[in-house]
Amino acid sequence: MNTREQFTGVDLMKFNSHFQSEDDCYRYLSEIKWSSGGYCCKRCGYANYGKGKKPCSRRCSKCNYDESPTAGTMFDKCRFSLLTAFQIVFRISVDKEDVTSEKLSNEFGLRQKTCWEFKQKVRQAMRGGAPYILKGEVHVLEFKHVFENINEKTGKLQKSKRWIFVALEIAKNGSGRAYAEAIKYLTVDSLTYFLDKHISIETFVVMEKLKAYTLSNKYKNLRQLPVNDDKNFPELQAHIANLKAWLRKNYRCHNSAQLQGYLDEYHFRFNRRKKKGSIFDALICRMVKSEKPKRLNNKRKTSTT
Repeated sequence: MNTREQFTGVDLMKFNSHFQSEDDCYRYLSEIKWSSGGYCCKRCGYANYGKGKKPCSRRCSKCNYDESPTAGTMFDKCRFSLLTAFQIVFRISVDKEDVTSEKLSNEFGLRQKTCWEFKQKVRQAMRGGAPYILKGEVHVLEFKHVFENINEKTGKLQKSKRWIFVALEIAKNGSGRAYAEAIKYLTVDSLTYFLDKHISIETFVVMEKLKAYTLSNKYKNLRQLPVNDDKNFPELQAHIANLKAWLRKNYRCHNSAQLQGYLDEYHFRFNRRKKKGSIFDALICRMVKSEKPKRLNNKRKTSTT
């Protein structure tokens, strides 16, 4: 297995020094795309290759199929240069505040709609990948999220709400990883789906005792605490407060379909807070290995987020 050079860091000068040209970006993508499993022609499956036409592309020695490092990735058919795409991904991955498509448009001289479409690819990459199963002791709570959205019929602002489940690992040296899921109704099925997705049956789960949540038969290590006790779940309560503040600051107005993407975006960064320097590389890897994004809804392309 070939090893590759990974960029680490959050400093803009270091980033600009590492990625100075299109060739630097193509080389970085090619190492991610072909380093782990090696080259295999998508058309005929042959393993030998020669130099292709584009930088770092590979031409199959058997059928002459020429494959670019961007082919089959979220960078395929990008409307602007690959170097600009890398710069945008870096800005989104390391900035503490939300980088809106309007800001990106002004900074890089691109159309706002073009920036919005590319940013949705980055968000989809943050959602992609199999989740890390939470281990040890995991605290689970739900809270009601009230937000503003635009009524499609009247064009006026209206208030909507969604329930959000949050699960947080409790470690000896502080909080561990966390995940959140937006749901419409509080039901046993929705909670069971959330728990099955993010924890194992052996995990020690702590949550509030509610009549609707009869999960003790399935989760043997389940402990339920009194409802609405402010002394319970101090770490998780702090996490939820920070999540609420981040949503209010960056995404005060949105629709319910976008909410899960925002939750995944927040926790993508949160779960890598101790390794901030690796966030850019992790995001590029996901954009290379993730499936192509679904066609975007034209009605949402005017959003500035």
